[in-house]
Amino acid sequence: MKVLSQSLGDLALFYRRRLLENVVPFWEQHALDHDYGGYFNSLDRTGAVYDSDKAVWLQARAVWMFAKLYNTVEARPAWLDAARLGYEFLTKYAFDTDGRMFFALTRAGEPLRKRRYYFSETFAAIAFAEYARAAQNAAALDRAKSVYRLIVDLYRNPQQLPPKSIPGTRPMKSHAIPMIMLATTHELRQVDDDPLYAEIVDDALGQILNHFMKPEKQALLETVGPNGEYLNTIDGRTVNPGHAIESAWFIMHEAQHRNDSQLVARAAQIIDWSLELGWDREYGGLFYFVDVAGKPPTQLEWDMKLWWPHTEALYALLLAHHLTHEQRYADWFEKVHAWSFDHFADADYGEWYGYLRRDGSVSTPLKGGMWKGFFHLPRALWLCYTLLGEMQGQ
Repeated sequence: MKVLSQSLGDLALFYRRRLLENVVPFWEQHALDHDYGGYFNSLDRTGAVYDSDKAVWLQARAVWMFAKLYNTVEARPAWLDAARLGYEFLTKYAFDTDGRMFFALTRAGEPLRKRRYYFSETFAAIAFAEYARAAQNAAALDRAKSVYRLIVDLYRNPQQLPPKSIPGTRPMKSHAIPMIMLATTHELRQVDDDPLYAEIVDDALGQILNHFMKPEKQALLETVGPNGEYLNTIDGRTVNPGHAIESAWFIMHEAQHRNDSQLVARAAQIIDWSLELGWDREYGGLFYFVDVAGKPPTQLEWDMKLWWPHTEALYALLLAHHLTHEQRYADWFEKVHAWSFDHFADADYGEWYGYLRRDGSVSTPLKGGMWKGFFHLPRALWLCYTLLGEMQGQ
């Protein structure tokens, strides 16, 4: 295993330096909006702002990331200030009168768009919780808990949301919902004690394992019927390998919490299936979408290589190797590590490109937009270097 055999210490140092000397400085230097608050999301290759609208979920993700760095890496005042910049912007502008949150705002905080989904709220909940810990701010924790209760109500009573399709014709549900509830609840559980968290974790985990995970298909599907029925449709056959792999490490975190080796094994199986389906044997890298039955994918971007499935795979594979001690995960980690840093990393301006063509060439040189922000890459670098440090100490 070439990467790991260079020593865990060297690899941990590599990830720490990439995080603290490459990725974090890019966003610190270019994203902070000191005039209006919050962060610029739309940054070109060099970090120049090419659009000033602000995605609420990315604002919240950045608050969480800056606060997490402050809480776990080093208590740098600049990181707390950066987190506060986003926290205050969100609390001032991101909420509608019904308690829900907007999806997009102008630079000055005027509402542009609101979506039926509650992803803005889930990321706000974890952002407020982590900021509360960093700033010792009781009001922020109260906000986190209030937003979380709103999310739980929508999760348990989805009929409150506008329907995505005609109700009753083809009922279906999305893996993204229990997945984000699992991850969100994990974060709230770290800073607060409430029996509700265990209830939501059990429900979300049960849905993922019993409804979306399909051993007979050897895949974790993105869309199923209300009770986990397989839908032989374009939506029902869709696998998003990166999403499945990210879900797998969420499950592994719960397995660690429960000290449950069988749960680790089920999560590892999801990783195995996702790599088998999703890895491009010709050019390398993970496909964005695949059809579980081998039929033609209809998403035009299906064969593109996006940054975030690879960041999630890096951490998931390292964690799988750590928890199972199986060599194949170390070998896969090496493969994904090499491909990712060879193709996504920008040696001249820092950070990663977000969108590559199938052959690994750059499709668009942007470093940030309404979907790519200060989250997946820094989170993965932080998680990997933290885990490598733990592995060193064993």
